[in-house]
Amino acid sequence: MSTARQTLAQIAAQCGQGLPMPPAAENDAVFAQPWQAQAFALTVNLHQRGLFTWPEWAQALSQAIAHAQARGDTDDGHTYYVHWVDALQAMVQRKGLGQTSEWQALEQAWTRAAARTPHGQPIELLPQDLPPT
Repeated sequence: MSTARQTLAQIAAQCGQGLPMPPAAENDAVFAQPWQAQAFALTVNLHQRGLFTWPEWAQALSQAIAHAQARGDTDDGHTYYVHWVDALQAMVQRKGLGQTSEWQALEQAWTRAAARTPHGQPIELLPQDLPPT
């Protein structure tokens, strides 16, 4: 079992099995793209810093998935980490760790960085991409 899958299983156990798990075979890769691993690692880091409990996280992720399903998401596993990021954003905002305007400014910065990045290359966010502080 991969380390990431083990960590997901540990989180699910701490949530009382309330954490929705991505559908995958035992030997499948947990992350299809690097950004998914980064979102996962960021979530684990924020939890380790005490910003939320795993049951809180399970509830946030479940809500994000339920909202997506209500909008017609096929729930075939391909959008699991999109829902993960949506839940993370909602959690961070709920905890007062960022304002909507800050999130929008960062989203625009990433959009600019992505636009100048050749396909297949890592997207790098540079200081000039960020809004003035």
